[in-house]
Amino acid sequence: MKRVFTLLLCSLLALPALAAQVTVEGARVGVEDGRTRVVLDTRAALTHKIFTLEGPDRVVVDLSDARLSGTLPRPRGNDPALVGLRSGIRDKTDLRIVFDLKCPVRVKSFSLPPDRRHDKHRLVIDLLPRTASAAPHATVVASRTRSPSRPEVLIAIDAGHGGADPGAIGKRGTYEKDVTLAIARKLAALVEREPGMRPLMIRDGDYYVRLRQRIEKARKHKADLFISIHADAFTNDRAHGSSVYTLSFNGASSEAARWLANRENAADLIGGVNIADSDDLLASVLIDMTQNATIEHSTEAAGAVLSHLGEIGDLHKRRVQRAGFAVLKSPDIPSMLVETAFITNAEEERRLRDPTHQERLARAILAGIKAYFRKYPPQGALLQAANGRSTPRRHVTHQGDTLSEIAQRYRVSLSSLRAENGLTDDTIRVGQVLAIPEDS
Repeated sequence: MKRVFTLLLCSLLALPALAAQVTVEGARVGVEDGRTRVVLDTRAALTHKIFTLEGPDRVVVDLSDARLSGTLPRPRGNDPALVGLRSGIRDKTDLRIVFDLKCPVRVKSFSLPPDRRHDKHRLVIDLLPRTASAAPHATVVASRTRSPSRPEVLIAIDAGHGGADPGAIGKRGTYEKDVTLAIARKLAALVEREPGMRPLMIRDGDYYVRLRQRIEKARKHKADLFISIHADAFTNDRAHGSSVYTLSFNGASSEAARWLANRENAADLIGGVNIADSDDLLASVLIDMTQNATIEHSTEAAGAVLSHLGEIGDLHKRRVQRAGFAVLKSPDIPSMLVETAFITNAEEERRLRDPTHQERLARAILAGIKAYFRKYPPQGALLQAANGRSTPRRHVTHQGDTLSEIAQRYRVSLSSLRAENGLTDDTIRVGQVLAIPEDS
């Protein structure tokens, strides 16, 4: 009797968990402008996680406390990315949906609540084939696609501070504004010599430019990447090393609200769509999608720059940092802030004054820029190395890196990554520089 009571009690305790499951009541697949969109209809909001796999290429969507009602649709034969959909139960209560793919893709997802036309919650998942014609911001922000008359990639180079604002000051009296301008000019000269690239100096003299004006200048010229150059400072003069920052999500949220409030002036923000004529929800979703794409690619570019800075000196932070810097708040241009070194550290102040070291910093930043654009070439850009061949890619290992994750990140096989670096097993050490093979 006691055993029966225990089993009954366990069954009753399990009922709330079962009742809490969200039902996926339907799914739709469509294709528009080369993009595959999958929409899942649910009775309630749900928590989801998305990741990609290769060999073969797949997208995996894990839905917490969810179950599928009915069957998943079949994509059309001419779908640019999707072969089929399949589902299964994971950890007894979670639903896993696997997208089998024809090619590697970039994935975007967002949730929509019920509205006047839809009585269900919707999870929207977009698949964008990873090809030169489906470049990161050219796909999401169509208004920034270049015309055939401007095939160069435009790099906006922002020397921090200037004029009455000296920035941080070193013990030897070095002004941050002078150091940043010197490095910015060297970077601009290097970019100018790079086939398929062109620099845009945000300031090219000792004068102050308001932070919003820096963003506006980059957007006016339709820059493809924005890099703000600075020198760090701290009360402890032993602090040292380089850091790279992108916009924090809190900063993005406040900026999205600003654009939403001024949307009558933002017709060019979402690929020419006039969001002034859209309702609040649609306008908010469109801005959100644009900013999410921008932050994603800011992080990619910043990671590449940080990796190359780590090859020439110490890093203060080994991972890309996030902060609410106003100068990073352009909603449609991937942006980063590079803290080249600590001007309050005596040794780093000495190096920052040295033109040779300034050149090294500029070359490291350029190497990161090139690595990013090799991976994500903007639509219509004519990028190539001076000798017609791409520069070998490098990866500096960080704490927690594994060889298999690095291979997946660069879309190369594990065996070719081992062979390229003469490795007999998958053991790597922090700070190791790995050559990335060109078999992606």
